[in-house]
Amino acid sequence: KEILRWIHLGKSNFEIGTILGISPLTVKNHVQKILRKLNVQNRTHAVGRALELRILDV
Repeated sequence: KEILRWIHLGKSNFEIGTILGISPLTVKNHVQKILRKLNVQNRTHAVGRALELRILDV
C-alpha cells in the first residue's frame, strides 16, 4: 500500500527506494507483485485499480 501511494504521487522506483531505504530492485519486485495481484499491466492502471477498490485514498 505504501509503494502504491508513492507510485500515485509519480515517484520512480529509485525515488521510492531512497524514501523507504530499500533498493530500487526491491521496489521493482514489489511493484511486479502489486501488478499481478491487481491483474493490471502497468503502474498507471495499478493506481487506477487501487482507487477503484478503495485500497488507496485520494
